[in-house]
Amino acid sequence: MNQKIKEKAVRLLLLVIGLIIAHLGVTMFLLTNLGADPFNVMIQGLSGKLPISHGITHMGICFIIILILLITDRSYIKIGTIVCMVLGGPIIDGFTFLLKNIINGDRPFVVRLLIVVLACVILAFGMTIVITSEAGTGPNDLVAVVISDKLKKSFGIVRIIVDVTFFLIGVLLGGVFGIGTLVCAFVVGTAAGIIMPFSKSIVDWGLNLLCPKKCDKPAEKSDET
Repeated sequence: MNQKIKEKAVRLLLLVIGLIIAHLGVTMFLLTNLGADPFNVMIQGLSGKLPISHGITHMGICFIIILILLITDRSYIKIGTIVCMVLGGPIIDGFTFLLKNIINGDRPFVVRLLIVVLACVILAFGMTIVITSEAGTGPNDLVAVVISDKLKKSFGIVRIIVDVTFFLIGVLLGGVFGIGTLVCAFVVGTAAGIIMPFSKSIVDWGLNLLCPKKCDKPAEKSDET
């Protein structure tokens, strides 16, 4: 197999693994019934103002984000972005079926709040693997990724600002939120900033293990004549 194609396949595999981990966190969070993540609170608010469902609104906003980037900087849109958009829902449905009797609103509040914190850390871990795979990024994470890159600021800090902005827009639009939403707005970005270098090391290790010949970037040419 062509080395470049093999590397892309391995990066896509690592993205899918990260996507599964991230959506495990999302599912755990949702099953606590302590609110939705900030992006979905915004979607709730928008769908409440529009004559369309939450799912259609979510897909529409993701499509708009992708369309804007295709026009302004298409380098951010890769096959993994589409994979994230297509697989996210089914993965959450699968985890919901497996975990609904373990994590639910009947658990004590403190237990559910602790699960939310754990879920946010798991979400951040999976999300940073997706991002560092360089095979694509989930459409709802692209806003923070692009701003972070363009302004050359820490992804973790930018993610917190973006999540808080989504949360405030959602509240103004009438989206339903809970204590878990506030926790998510601050914990995911903070955890992502801490975990990002670790996730990058895992991705590099995975590339070296599954694609050992030459998965890294080509060495720079020497300036010597």
